Parts: sequence; C-alpha cells; structure tokens
Amino acid sequence: MSGGGSGDPRDDETTAEEAVVVDYSYQNKSKALFRKARHSGSSFKRAILDEADLTEGDFTHCDFRRASMVGADLMKSAFDHADFRGADLRKARLNLSNFRHCKFEGADLRGIRGKYAIWQGSDWWNATMDDDLRQALQKKWPQPGQ
Repeated sequence: MSGGGSGDPRDDETTAEEAVVVDYSYQNKSKALFRKARHSGSSFKRAILDEADLTEGDFTHCDFRRASMVGADLMKSAFDHADFRGADLRKARLNLSNFRHCKFEGADLRGIRGKYAIWQGSDWWNATMDDDLRQALQKKWPQPGQ
C-alpha cells in the first residue's frame, strides 16, 4: 500500500511505482497504513478511515464523500481536487497538506489541525469547523466575493 521513497510522492524519482487506483468504498480501513501511498483517482466513498495514517501520500482526485476519518493523520499529503462532501474529519491532522480545489460541503472539520495546510480554491466555508480555524482560514484563504 505504500509508495516508498523519501520526498513528495508525486515527484519522487527514487520510487518506480505509479499511482495505484483502488476502490475502498464502503469498507472498514480503521487504523490502516497508507503512508506514502499513491492512490490518485481512487474511491474511499463512505469508507471508515478512523485513525488511519495517510501521511506523505498522493490522494489527488480521490472521492472521500461521507467517509469517516475521525482522528486520521493526513499531514504532508496531496488531496488536490478531492471530494470531501459530508466527510467526518473531526480531530484529523491536516497540517502541511494540500487541499487545492477540494469540495467540503457538509464536512465536519471540528477539532482539526489544519491552519498551515493549503486551501486554495476549496470551499472550506461550507464545512462545520471551530471558530478559531474559520478565522485563520478567512484571513489566509478568503471566500470569493468577500
């Protein structure tokens, strides 16, 4: 499940592995190890990923709709263009990750650490989150038209 290497999984030349598209929809993958995984374009729809390790991975263009990711570690990973609508990310660790152009409508982001993630083009304002995180994101990644 892991891609190996030491750098960014999207451009690490030390690994010969290509992205592996998987379908873990509706499956229980609690505490699963996806560290440095390369699963761009995969489906995790309604999967249970509570306390899973998704660090330093490539999950671009993935479907995480209505997935349970309570306490999951998503640090230093790429989730560009991923769909998190309705996902439960309470107390997940999201710092230093990329969430460019992601969908978060109806997602629960309460208790997360994600102030230092990249939220460019994402609709983070449509998610439920703590007020301090909302204020920090509003300053750095303002809602269009405001």
